[in-house]
Amino acid sequence: MLHDAQVEPDGSVEVQPDGSVDTFQVGGASARLLRAWSRPTGRALYVGLSGGIGSGKSTVATVWESLGAVVFSADEIAREVVQPGTVGLAEIVERFGTGVLNVDGSLDRAALGAVVFSSRDAREALERITHPRIAQRVQERRRQVSPSSIVVYDVPLLVESNMVNEFDCVVMVQAHLADRITRLEQRGLDRTSAASRIDAQAGDEERLEVANISIANHGSHSEMSELASRVFDTWLAGHNLSSYP
Repeated sequence: MLHDAQVEPDGSVEVQPDGSVDTFQVGGASARLLRAWSRPTGRALYVGLSGGIGSGKSTVATVWESLGAVVFSADEIAREVVQPGTVGLAEIVERFGTGVLNVDGSLDRAALGAVVFSSRDAREALERITHPRIAQRVQERRRQVSPSSIVVYDVPLLVESNMVNEFDCVVMVQAHLADRITRLEQRGLDRTSAASRIDAQAGDEERLEVANISIANHGSHSEMSELASRVFDTWLAGHNLSSYP
């Protein structure tokens, strides 16, 4: 627990660096509490979890979900809103043609990715179709959670979509470029495609400018998992209102 966390007049709890418990190190993985943020009262804490593709966000999200967080994945919801028969998929076909469909009529994500990650205009067109639908689905899910919950939205394009002000706390995950490319290659992308997708996103400097907490994924999977657990227990779940008079 941070020693100088303060209860605000509205009942929210301000969490800020105090010089003693504002860093964690587990092997090669580390975390820093960069900026103050407030734990709300009367509703669920809303955490934005982001970082570049291949940085290790999913590891953090999986650990936090196992510790009791309610996790929404932008990637999973994005798949839902373009299922066969949806208006979202129909608009994608209208904009990009039938070449982005599989033979069964479902979206060929690889084919679509090849188009949108090579053209900013195409990428923005896709975002205009999918982002409003994703946002609506997220809001529907948020309304269903308990006010005492910790809700984590795993969203890759948090910075690019100007979503910073939607969250109580923003957590950014970083990793070395070589490690990110290796992870993407393990997912089936070639090196050129991996680099293209990384280049299409915001850089780490942009992400850190808006982060309350930064996590550096420079260790093993087990080290990263342990670090994520400590961050959650100390800086997120550790700041529930019952901890303060």
